Amino acid sequence: MLKSLAKKFESFRSSLQARLEHSVQPATTAPIPQKEPEVWRKRGNQSLSAGNLVEAARCYQQAVDLDPADVAALVNLGFAQSELKSYDESRRALERALSLDAANMDAWYILGGIEEHDMDLPAAEAAYRKVIGLRPDFELAYRDLCQLMLRGGRLAAARDLLAQGIKHRPDNPGFHKQLGIIYWQLGQAEDAMSSYQRVIALEPTQPGAYLDMSMAMIAIGDYSGAVEQCRAVIRLKPDIAIAYDNMGIALLNLGQTQQALAAFSQALKISPDLASAMCNIGSARLSEGRLDDAIGQYRKALSVDPNYDDARMNLLFALNYHPELDAAEIYAAYQDFDRAVGLPLRATWSEFANSRSTDRRLRIGYVSPDIRQHTVMRFLEPVLARHDARAFEVYAYAEVAHDDAATLRAKNMVAHWRSTVGQSDEAVAQLIREDQIDVLIDLAGHTSGNRLRVFGRKPAPVSVSWLGYGYTTGLTAIDYYLTDAIAAPSGCEHLFAEKPWRMKRAAWIYRPDPGMGAEGPLPAAAAGYVTFGTLTRPIRVNPRVVRVWAEILRRVPQSKLVVDSKSYADASTRTALIGQFAALGIAFERLRVGYHSPPWDLLRSIDIALDCFPHNSGTTLFESLFMGVPYVTLAGRPSVGRLGASILQGLGHPKWIARSEDEYVEIAVKLAQDSNHLARVRAGLRRQMQESCLMDETGFTRDLEQVYRDMFQAWAVAAPRPEPA
Repeated sequence: MLKSLAKKFESFRSSLQARLEHSVQPATTAPIPQKEPEVWRKRGNQSLSAGNLVEAARCYQQAVDLDPADVAALVNLGFAQSELKSYDESRRALERALSLDAANMDAWYILGGIEEHDMDLPAAEAAYRKVIGLRPDFELAYRDLCQLMLRGGRLAAARDLLAQGIKHRPDNPGFHKQLGIIYWQLGQAEDAMSSYQRVIALEPTQPGAYLDMSMAMIAIGDYSGAVEQCRAVIRLKPDIAIAYDNMGIALLNLGQTQQALAAFSQALKISPDLASAMCNIGSARLSEGRLDDAIGQYRKALSVDPNYDDARMNLLFALNYHPELDAAEIYAAYQDFDRAVGLPLRATWSEFANSRSTDRRLRIGYVSPDIRQHTVMRFLEPVLARHDARAFEVYAYAEVAHDDAATLRAKNMVAHWRSTVGQSDEAVAQLIREDQIDVLIDLAGHTSGNRLRVFGRKPAPVSVSWLGYGYTTGLTAIDYYLTDAIAAPSGCEHLFAEKPWRMKRAAWIYRPDPGMGAEGPLPAAAAGYVTFGTLTRPIRVNPRVVRVWAEILRRVPQSKLVVDSKSYADASTRTALIGQFAALGIAFERLRVGYHSPPWDLLRSIDIALDCFPHNSGTTLFESLFMGVPYVTLAGRPSVGRLGASILQGLGHPKWIARSEDEYVEIAVKLAQDSNHLARVRAGLRRQMQESCLMDETGFTRDLEQVYRDMFQAWAVAAPRPEPA
């Protein structure tokens, strides 16, 4: 519901007052003749222009009392009363005006706002359509009618409406701006940017379209373009904080961490309470591996805006990596999330219309922002490709604004594609209910673009979190966390909001990138020394990890260590890591810190990979094994600290799993001391991967489908049946 019509009518008020000024006479202290309604109306105009709404309403009422057929006074009275939040009185005045002049555009427009405030949305839409019929180029009516359509998820209808407006006013930048927003919400990024370009062509000195363009470019990954758009905003208007904030996001994604931090700091100089800039500073610190600083920034952002979801979710994400917190401390923060976000949504829960028959074709829904060129697709695509369409009807609820090749492949693999871009959580939950999904799967957890608030509304009888996050969501609304006995051993149930459902095999299925190429020979054979390596972000490389890796380098003379990820494209981040090793006596000549993409040639140069702890790596572990590179992992904290162990157990190499830091060092050193063994491992790992359960796409998918059916059966048996009518 609208909080107030004042903001909504801001532009309308300006245009109305401009018209009133033509009829306003100089102020006078002379008494107003009691029988001259026109004079009362003009005095009302004076008061309205001066912002004195109470006096304006009194004067208009006097005019109407003297001349009940004074349409202008009635309309202005309706407007003044709406601004005073006297909506019933406003409605009566406007309806009287329309009974006298059914073609009064102003009356219809104000009435539309009141109907919208009262949540009579069909009546509001009818009023706005009446305005457009009377004046086909009236921008405000298009704006508000579009907003109504968007609230109802009618994006295509809003797009078509604006196209109609543009036919009447092709030079109206407001129409193009609105159309760009709608194209963006429809996931049509290129069309959105074309609309923004049109706005820029019409209003090259206005910063708004450049700002919109920067946001669109960030979302599709054109970070260099986004930086240029932000600079254009700053040239036109240097005090727009969000321009610096957006520029910082783009720079951070380009690996320019220090420049990003400078941009975020400038945003805060302009707007000290800008929570998004605080949150983004946290993300920049996180990219440097400065966990405590990042956590502090996220908490600062939440202190400014307690409802800021991004800060709350980033905080939970960061806590997972903290080397000094135990699992119970971390889980407590997830419980706070459920109390703040999840439990209040239980008021929206309702009974399900789904059939409880367990031998029918089940409807499965995957919810994800990552059905695109993303690491999640290395694990999801095999399942989508292998689902039994006779037994399962697959739906995808995709928060994907820009389709790429992976998106297009996925669209051809599912029975129903639902874009959730631009739709509210409430609308997405309703869509899922209408689709009568039986089992709904979250693939994002607390990562960017997630729809956890949809899951909080419990739109399907069975809900599951799997794959994209590695730990609990914290939402007790979600029934199950899909895992295995290695990643989540018996006894850790108290660390999950969901019930851990353990597959009898590793809860992963991996499809390698087709461009990886051959493994190549053992690098140590040609180099004469062993190369250890890890493809991971600084967030995982904490002091405990550095200490263990330094000890391995000391124990294996002449060995070198590769540390590679996008964050290390930043010189200061590289220098900081090299400094940590130097403090432990490891010379910089033994380190190769940087960023390579794709990393396949880099993997061909590594003999032994080193996993991180307490939060293990993920996709890069599969990639290492597929490239013939064994890795050492430390099995620790349930789920995020046991992902590496789960993979190795599934592959059949549990001997590379350590239970302590000392054992981790011993395993790595022992591997490094036998180059013949390493060569045999390298030659056979890819074949072992291909023959293991980790790449058995059909077998995994059949097992996963049985899990879904068992989960649904548990609900069907336990669910209360409705009382007979």
